[in-house]
Amino acid sequence: MNSTALPEFLQRSAAHYWLQNARLPLACVDGSVEWKTAIAALAAPPISEELVAAHLEIQEGRVAAIIPASQPLDPDQPAWDLRQGMVWPCFADCHTHLDKGQTWFRSPNPDGTFDSALKAAEADHRNWSAEDLYPRMGFGLRCSYAHGTQAVRTHLDCLDGQERVSFAVFDRLRQEWAGKIALQAVCLVSMDYYDRPEAESLADTVAQYDGVLGGVIYPQPGLEAQIDRAFELAEARGLDLDFHADESLNPEAEGLRVVAETKLRRGFQGKVNCGHCCSLSVQGGDRATDTLALLKQADISVVSLPMCNLYLQDRQPGRMPRYRGVTLLPELRQFEVAVALASDNCRDAFFAYGDHDMVEVFTQSVRIGHLDRPIGDWPQAVTRTPAQTMGLDIGLLGVDRPADLVVFKARSFSELLARPQGDRVVIRNGRPIDTTLPDYAELDALVGIA
Repeated sequence: MNSTALPEFLQRSAAHYWLQNARLPLACVDGSVEWKTAIAALAAPPISEELVAAHLEIQEGRVAAIIPASQPLDPDQPAWDLRQGMVWPCFADCHTHLDKGQTWFRSPNPDGTFDSALKAAEADHRNWSAEDLYPRMGFGLRCSYAHGTQAVRTHLDCLDGQERVSFAVFDRLRQEWAGKIALQAVCLVSMDYYDRPEAESLADTVAQYDGVLGGVIYPQPGLEAQIDRAFELAEARGLDLDFHADESLNPEAEGLRVVAETKLRRGFQGKVNCGHCCSLSVQGGDRATDTLALLKQADISVVSLPMCNLYLQDRQPGRMPRYRGVTLLPELRQFEVAVALASDNCRDAFFAYGDHDMVEVFTQSVRIGHLDRPIGDWPQAVTRTPAQTMGLDIGLLGVDRPADLVVFKARSFSELLARPQGDRVVIRNGRPIDTTLPDYAELDALVGIA
């Protein structure tokens, strides 16, 4: 659905118009729409898709009204008939690595394993000047924006003073993208960094840029004390926490559990999010269930990165992987733990592919995690839930909310998940944006492509 599909009035002026005959994911419609009911023929088994048939009035960049599609519209009002195409709120992507992005050809992963990814990324750090980071990070944001994302949280590698360069570049981009993408940054270090006196100054830098304190949790001596120190530094500065937790298939890796226990013991009042949590998928049923209950009790959110985890976990040359490494998505929701889905790495040593496209993330996650039959509230995992993780009030469709929308030709989840949706229309503040994606060739000289 490119610009040529837009009605002429919408290309000229978008001050006041209707999106007619739309279908909205029920999970993404807020309480301002009191009449909302799912289309009965689609909601009933075996289709089990909850969609709301509606007209949306857009006025001065906001959603002025959402009414049942059965109600007639004034024929004199400008209207774009979507012919039952879906309308979603814009997306939130709460776990990315913009600083690593687009470096695949410069520092590829020779065998696709996690260990090789670590080595390749570490070797690439020597290139990470402001002049290198700024165009690559900006490239990722341009992809996100064109695909319909309005909020991004990125982790930034911060060892050996890199935080001074990376956070400054991040802050420049945050200012430039203000009003288009809400940007947040998390410092990323190994947890033993919190044993060092430099952890204090790192936390100060994070606070200076209104960031989030984080680290990579895996089994190592002193882990409990290191996690406790991270909480202590965050408490002193009023920071939230976001950890990479248990990104392996080692059932003995229980950093996620330690984080939950630490939050409860300290009575920590900030938000705590944990990404990956792969080890949970190979732990015994009772132990995993106990951890899920702890997460609920501690009010810890989880973000799953299915595409990257499938790429790295259980990879051995010449052998089909037996384990997926994707965390226990349905079980987390059964325990009412807030679960988001996110892009993670894009075209770097940790994941050779990806384009910061939350539709791809959602599609692949539904297929990988069997998040259908019924689809339920999983659309919130790329909209409302990651927004809440970031402390943002976005990711819902409702009256008097900004008209930040993604419009699809797809009339159902079946159609949405069957095709790439490259013809979507992205509307920001009521106006269609240019969804042309940046050309990879722009970065050729930077990443060493002749």
